[in-house]
Amino acid sequence: MARKLMHAVQYFGYGGGPSGLKYVEVPVPIPKKDELLLKVEATSINPFDCRIQKGVLRPFLPRKFPHIPGTDVAGEVVEVGSGVKSFKAGDKVLATIYHSDGGGLAEFAVTKERLTVSRSAEVSAAEAAALPIAGLTAHQVLTQDAGINLDGSGPQKNILITAASGGVGHYAVQLAKLGNTHVTATCGARNIDFVKSLGADEVLDYKTPDGAALKSPSGKKYDAVIHCARDIPWSTFEPNLSANGKVFDLTPGPGAMMTFAVKKLTFSKKQLLPVLLIAKGENLDYLVKLVKEGKLKTVIDSKHSLSKAEDAWGKSIDGHATGKIIVEP
Repeated sequence: MARKLMHAVQYFGYGGGPSGLKYVEVPVPIPKKDELLLKVEATSINPFDCRIQKGVLRPFLPRKFPHIPGTDVAGEVVEVGSGVKSFKAGDKVLATIYHSDGGGLAEFAVTKERLTVSRSAEVSAAEAAALPIAGLTAHQVLTQDAGINLDGSGPQKNILITAASGGVGHYAVQLAKLGNTHVTATCGARNIDFVKSLGADEVLDYKTPDGAALKSPSGKKYDAVIHCARDIPWSTFEPNLSANGKVFDLTPGPGAMMTFAVKKLTFSKKQLLPVLLIAKGENLDYLVKLVKEGKLKTVIDSKHSLSKAEDAWGKSIDGHATGKIIVEP
């Protein structure tokens, strides 16, 4: 039998930015054995989605054209594959989809059971869709990479978070403050009060001399830097790091990879380390519970309809969103 059609947003080749996105009708996807079909209620845009379109990972991503971008979705289960045990039609969930598959900017999307988690009525679809990539990245880099216990135990660590008002940054500030940390953060002047409200101990305007130099107002040396901004050279970080300080780079370019290699080869105690997210369902479940308990809040920059997804895309490329950008069918 012919599958129903749905609205979706696709692009047909690399490049083109927002104008490369086309609003189309395509068949509703069919879930495989370990997959669920969701009626999408909200999708969040991540900067990486736009970088894939630009061709930063060609020829590996996307796997084929045309491609429906979007990996972070929240919605209601409509159908489950024969092997799915934990969910049934009618369940409210959120999920992250592999970048190679995509599919989030559509009225329906398929998700893997192990990267799908339940959400309670207290967590809205938009709040939930904002969480996966940004929240999981912040969680992984703080807990696994920087070794911070989110129950507040362990010795105090001094943390710097760059671009703290963005998607990953605004979660990183809040999660870091659940641990025993002193948080210094950088952002634009208009977001200083916002970042303080998330719990940062001190906030720098990145355009001032001290902000550009990443200098802690209280003279702290950083044990870990959660680097969410772009284009800051190692020479700027180095003098601000503690003896074993590490910079965790979320958007490493060729210069960062060079620094990483040199620091490794010279057995330097101060290091720059690229971050690669390994998404895990249990960590996503943990983050949703924090949202439900009011310990973590999602800040939504803007909401856009699916038919106006190019506006959301353009806002993401512009790089000045406060919190997360959401698309709703």
